Amino acid sequence: MLAIVGCQNSETPTPTHQTVAQIPGNAPSVRQSAAFYAHLAFQHAPVHYQDVDRTGSHGLSGKADYITAVDFDGDLNSSNNWNNIANNAYKAQAHAYYSVVETSTHYFIIYAFFHPRDWTDNWFLYRFDEHENDLEGLLTIVKKDGSTYGKAEGAITVFHRDFYSYKAPGSSLTNGDEDIDGTFTTQYYGGVYRFKTSQEAKGHGLKAHAKQKPGGSDYVVYYPSKTTSEVPDDIYDRHVKYKLVNMFGADGLWTNRFNTAFLTNAKSFPSTYGNGSANAPWNWDDHNDGGGQGLLHGGMAYYPAELVAAYFNGLGSFSKQYIYNPYLGIE
Repeated sequence: MLAIVGCQNSETPTPTHQTVAQIPGNAPSVRQSAAFYAHLAFQHAPVHYQDVDRTGSHGLSGKADYITAVDFDGDLNSSNNWNNIANNAYKAQAHAYYSVVETSTHYFIIYAFFHPRDWTDNWFLYRFDEHENDLEGLLTIVKKDGSTYGKAEGAITVFHRDFYSYKAPGSSLTNGDEDIDGTFTTQYYGGVYRFKTSQEAKGHGLKAHAKQKPGGSDYVVYYPSKTTSEVPDDIYDRHVKYKLVNMFGADGLWTNRFNTAFLTNAKSFPSTYGNGSANAPWNWDDHNDGGGQGLLHGGMAYYPAELVAAYFNGLGSFSKQYIYNPYLGIE
């Protein structure tokens, strides 16, 4: 569970602005606008399958598995979320948080999905295998191919204490220091074919849908929206819109990171229940993929190009020189 990615207490290394440049001579080196990045994030946002478990009192008849906003209850106090999600006055309005980092050859887009509970239906493991707050997601790799929004080549997903790597159908990506774990299936929505992603019930580890399909008929399918956030009608709802929220906007995770009621040490969620805690994307980590730049805690956010270069070969023309990376203050 994110209790493991989220439970790790290792310090996030202090990021620097130093990068390794491999820039094609004719590549653009000027960042895009915020409006463009919002459109880009929508263009490549996944169709997201969420498995739901209706058993056990801690699952709240499925509600504990619905994705929602970090402030679903109207505040940024992360220490009341376990209790407040059980309150019928608070609805699980679907949200996902995104950020964009750009080099001259690629865009790197993080999508993060929040749940107020990481839970179990095994009463013997109550408090031992549960914790308040849960955040897992993926890093989508978009190659600049001359089209307006580029071509999604693959992604790295967060599944508890491990990262999993997948390529797009027809992609040239090959194994790097890590083996590729599979190929995405896609679904047409909003004028484009999108990666299909899937989160498990309870612990909410995220993989490609092709490698982790919901069990049974109790699951929800979420579709991206720039403006609309919906609540599932029930645990069988197959069309719910999730609203994309800029990680660096007023309601974003990064913007509020120094709010000590929201995050501990600006990178981890507090937890008043159970064992462990969840991490913000700038503290996500795979526990055994090495220690180079991009592979330490937070590398997916701070150094996505280095992370991708370690995980994949077959990238073609590939720059590690950031022209827009708000995590490093490159704006």
